[in-house]
Amino acid sequence: MPEVKSMFREVLPKQGQLSMEDVPTMVRCKPKLLPLKSVTLEKLEKMQQEAQEVIKQQELALREQQQAPPEL
Repeated sequence: MPEVKSMFREVLPKQGQLSMEDVPTMVRCKPKLLPLKSVTLEKLEKMQQEAQEVIKQQELALREQQQAPPEL
């Protein structure tokens, strides 16, 4: 591939100030792993599961009482 020569040549000043534009760029950082569930959500789910187990136990106890033959 032939080299293309630029029409402009770089000139550095011998006196005065040399300025340069600062172009903002994206800074990449290490990704942070977030938990899928928060601690609060896990606590709420655990409480809900325990409440459901208590309700099931109460329903089973009630069924057993209803199925037992009445004593005279």
